[in-house]
Amino acid sequence: MPDKLEGSLYDYPKYYDLVFGSDWKAEFDFLEECFAKHARGRVKRLFEPACGTGRLLMRFGRAGYEVAGNDLNAKAIDFCNARLRRHQLAESAEVGDMCDFRLKRKACAMFNTINSFRHLGTEAQAVAHLGCVAAGLRRGGIYVLGLHLTPTAGPPESDEESWAARRGQLSVLSRMWSIDLDRRRRRETVGMSFDVYTPTSTRQLLSTIDFRTYTARQMADLIAKVPALEAVATYDFAYDIDKPVSVDPETEDVVFILKKQ
Repeated sequence: MPDKLEGSLYDYPKYYDLVFGSDWKAEFDFLEECFAKHARGRVKRLFEPACGTGRLLMRFGRAGYEVAGNDLNAKAIDFCNARLRRHQLAESAEVGDMCDFRLKRKACAMFNTINSFRHLGTEAQAVAHLGCVAAGLRRGGIYVLGLHLTPTAGPPESDEESWAARRGQLSVLSRMWSIDLDRRRRRETVGMSFDVYTPTSTRQLLSTIDFRTYTARQMADLIAKVPALEAVATYDFAYDIDKPVSVDPETEDVVFILKKQ
């Protein structure tokens, strides 16, 4: 039997980064294409709310951008700043709340690509977050926000997925599955496991995550509550800048481009 790891998956940034970091290049390229297509003027300052381990921040920093981010998890922030330091970049990530932050210098663009937004459990928190984003962006700046919507039509997609990642002698097999979906309370409970393998040990981490749910209509209503931000384009997780998508009741994976007016 594997040894059990205690705590949240976010308390193990080394494993989290391995599991979620493999697709960074597709996101990086897509974000740069969004900056060029949708932002006004040259994009040079970036901010990532809920930046986690900084898998994208570090790479944008190496590409010459001025980067910063925040996250509630201190272990993730320590991991992020350590990787920035290793690449001779400023340790610009800090512990902070994505629905309660203020930037000293306005960002040209912000991004949040893998559902972290749905950790905000109430409408008030979500509105506060978008308000902070609007206040922190320069005029013509954009916020690239990716999340899973809850469809209200069409056949459901699979409620379980698994994938593996490896770096050197460390391997992690990850599995995610839906435990409960409460449409009335707008809450989805998701289970996630990490099976961690090294040459000398096998360990397992089991965790549950509560996400707020959004239908296409609910997301549109939310964005309308922050008039300073306008949805100017939408894409899916194929990250094809030449193929924007229309959001309808069957849409699940969506990336909103919100522009500061």
